[in-house]
Formats: sequence, structure tokens, C-alpha cells
Amino acid sequence: MRVKRIVANIHTQNVSAAKSFYQDMLELDLLMDHGWIETYGLPGKESIQVSFASQGGSDTPTPDLSIEVDDVDLVFERMKNAGYKLEYGLADEPWGVRRFYVRDPFGKLINILSHGH
Repeated sequence: MRVKRIVANIHTQNVSAAKSFYQDMLELDLLMDHGWIETYGLPGKESIQVSFASQGGSDTPTPDLSIEVDDVDLVFERMKNAGYKLEYGLADEPWGVRRFYVRDPFGKLINILSHGH
């Protein structure tokens, strides 16, 4: 198993407010826009991203952190077997990810996902 990407998620009811600072000032590209979430970064530089969201998608809470992995099913089983608090999923989402939510040891809501399922 290998972590492929980590994305910070910042909860806000005004998702579009990020454009001026992150796109206009810092020249990051709008990589994804689903209305409830916008992700800014640099194409081909997946490690440079920050997201702003009014929800986590599928009417879930906004996670504190998103971590993309190459085998989400394996990580789900590891977390479950280790006794971590699972809060959502394993779910195949309509925008093309398979994911689950888990609480880390500090109480932060973590979105673990894989693309292309």
C-alpha cells in the first residue's frame, strides 16, 4: 500500500471565496468544481492542493483531511481491524471515488479514498 496524495479540506459555506486568494493571488488552477467543493492546485502536481467545501459530498460532514491511497479496501480493513472509529462508507461515490471516513487519534475526520472505481 502506498499513499498517493494528501489534500487539506477547509470547511466553509462560501466555497467561491477561495478563488480570489488561491486562484487569482497564488495562481493555482481550479482543478475540480462540484459546486459544494472546489479544489485548487497545479496540473501534474497532485501534491499541491487545498480544497474548500460546504460539505463532504453525499451530504456528509466536511473531512479535515483527504488521503488518496492506491488500495482503499485494504486500508478500510486495516482501520476496521485496528478499532478506529469508522464514520462513513465504504462507498462508491457518483464523482468516481471509493472512500470511507475515519477518525484519527486526534479526533480529526479523515477521508480515505481511491479514484477510478
